[in-house]
Amino acid sequence: MRHIGDKILQESKLVEVYEVDGTVHSREWVVETYKSMAYEFAKDHRGFVGMKIIYTDHRTKDVSLIAQSIKEAMELWAQFPKTIVGFDLVGREDTGHSLHDYQEALLIPALQGTKLSYFFHAGETDWQGTSADTILLDALVFNSTRIGHGFALGKHPASMEYFWKKDIPIEVCPISDQVLKLVSDMRNHSAAALMASRHPMVISSDDPGIFGSKGLSYDFYKVFMGIGGMKADLKTLKQLAINSIKYSTLSPTDKMDFMQAWEERWNKFIDDLSKRP
Repeated sequence: MRHIGDKILQESKLVEVYEVDGTVHSREWVVETYKSMAYEFAKDHRGFVGMKIIYTDHRTKDVSLIAQSIKEAMELWAQFPKTIVGFDLVGREDTGHSLHDYQEALLIPALQGTKLSYFFHAGETDWQGTSADTILLDALVFNSTRIGHGFALGKHPASMEYFWKKDIPIEVCPISDQVLKLVSDMRNHSAAALMASRHPMVISSDDPGIFGSKGLSYDFYKVFMGIGGMKADLKTLKQLAINSIKYSTLSPTDKMDFMQAWEERWNKFIDDLSKRP
């Protein structure tokens, strides 16, 4: 699950749901249920702008199964264009298939004249030259909308420059990277150099359910206290929050509305902060 601002991007295979009485609900029913639940939640929680779904499958599967999943994602995206936003592959990159292995499946949307957005996890490793490391290059080739983790990006300066020019953000997951032992001291996190060069990035919590995380604020804290260095301040937090909106999958109009609502809340936060002793 990825948290982008107040919007939740739920990564899901969307398997059929089974009732006790034997009733089987379709994937379409599942998406419709997500939509209705988000709508009801938004009515009682001001500031919640909704949710989007990134359709996913596991990178341990063979090409034919991934091809079927991509076709399912395309069908759901055609039916629910404001809810289904794209496709991703999940699972450990070093033990699963690379994006290159799946090229036949990943090219299906383009060959059919459909623009299905990709949100690939890539470069979640501290080993240079491995298959997990080179997935970053594959993500570039397949025009990934965002890069999940991207921990190894600093070892690929040409790719880093390309992503920077194309304004493709890295989803930095500090607590996840620490739990997975990619880094122990946040001051040595690869994202520190990215922040120093003003590379586009957003903060994510990766797998909050697995890690027992209770909110994205903890990841922001890690970035503020360690990755951002001694110069990190309120401007740092503000820019990261703005990035969450800027790089979300909201429509341009919704982004403007959300930004206005967020600015009101930010100004109130600063006003309250200034009045404290």
